[in-house]
Amino acid sequence: MASRCILKYLHKVLEKQNAGYIVLIDPEGCEVEKCAKLACEVERAGADAILLGGSLLTTDLHPIAATLKSETAIPIILFPGDSMHLTPHADAILYMSLISGRNPNYLIGEQVKAAPWIQRYGLQPIPTGYMLIEGGNRTAVEFMSGTVPIPRDKPDIAGPHALAAQYLGMRLVYLEAGSGAEFPVPNIMISSVKAQIEIPLIVGGGIRTPEIAAEKVNAGADFIVTGNILEKSGSFELMKQFADAVHG
Repeated sequence: MASRCILKYLHKVLEKQNAGYIVLIDPEGCEVEKCAKLACEVERAGADAILLGGSLLTTDLHPIAATLKSETAIPIILFPGDSMHLTPHADAILYMSLISGRNPNYLIGEQVKAAPWIQRYGLQPIPTGYMLIEGGNRTAVEFMSGTVPIPRDKPDIAGPHALAAQYLGMRLVYLEAGSGAEFPVPNIMISSVKAQIEIPLIVGGGIRTPEIAAEKVNAGADFIVTGNILEKSGSFELMKQFADAVHG
């Protein structure tokens, strides 16, 4: 997969299907053997890509990423919490700027520190406007980033942020309610944001059922990300239901 442009691959997914389904794997507490089995199940279930990362990393990312990459043909895309969450054993990285917040470290600071290593590792950077949306409870990413999420009832604030990301040259917008969020990103906010941008829209956090995933796609999401629900009750059957709901 390394020789293929991952961003072009994601666009082709959208050309062929209604939307794309991405599984987020948090390396924290994920043993290598478990990751190998999970990677096979994720691909067999019909997911289009794997995101690897989380808000806090205290484990060795390299063997986990290498195992995932060796066990699946779908892209492994890093989803870093900061500039230390890097490994050459991936295909690409969501090169994110936390545009919903005003913490300069997550707007540009961590990105500057990561840039030389991304180049050295040969990772494909995908510039992404990352936006935290209020999900009903305080999440790890909110705490670690020291930023306040956009209120869930303020689509009029979310839309201009997403449009600014597009105008700045970012290639994706990611609306994130946060891992373990009580509520997912509201449909009205997804629709409002999608109406203002021309680049693909990713939505994640608090999506606990295939039915909710389908709702988000119908509202305008181009890619759906699930992670926490699979960690708690993950199975091949559940992942396949999510994939079918998103692709349908």
